[in-house]
Amino acid sequence: MTFKRLYLILRLGLESDGYKKASYLKKIKYFAKQGENCYWQPVKIPPEPELIKMGNNVVVASDVSFITHDVIHYVLKHVAPNEFFRLQLGPIQIGNNVFIGSKSIILPNVKIGSNVIIGGGSIVSCDIPDGRIVAGVPAKEIGSFENLLNKRKLDVVEMRNKIQRYEEEWLVFYKNRSGE
Repeated sequence: MTFKRLYLILRLGLESDGYKKASYLKKIKYFAKQGENCYWQPVKIPPEPELIKMGNNVVVASDVSFITHDVIHYVLKHVAPNEFFRLQLGPIQIGNNVFIGSKSIILPNVKIGSNVIIGGGSIVSCDIPDGRIVAGVPAKEIGSFENLLNKRKLDVVEMRNKIQRYEEEWLVFYKNRSGE
């Protein structure tokens, strides 16, 4: 491990704010591409960041691993010592508005679309189209981004109505208490 990589891991480990971590990674141009408003919680960093591109509003939860290569060539070299084998590398592309849950693993040669949620502990081994929610090992579709968005919107509207009712009740209580 190089001193530069060790320094980066230590620096990220000391920072608790994921937005500040992401901002620092963008400032030093760590990834091939990193959009705006990203959140990076992991302490560990991918060894080939030049193979990772992420769009805007990407949230990466704690302990997520980005695997951009394998080391199978070491095994193959022992099986056929007189042959040469290449290192298998592959890029990872992440669209806009993506959440990657804790302890997920993203494998090489994967493209994650926009408006995607990846459940915690998932292993993503193939492309994920836009607008999907996936989870599991291997990650499989379990819902749609649009449905979740609409469900959460309804929750916010309901919450606003409750707050308004509480405010109205408080005003009635206050007026009755003060004799107005």
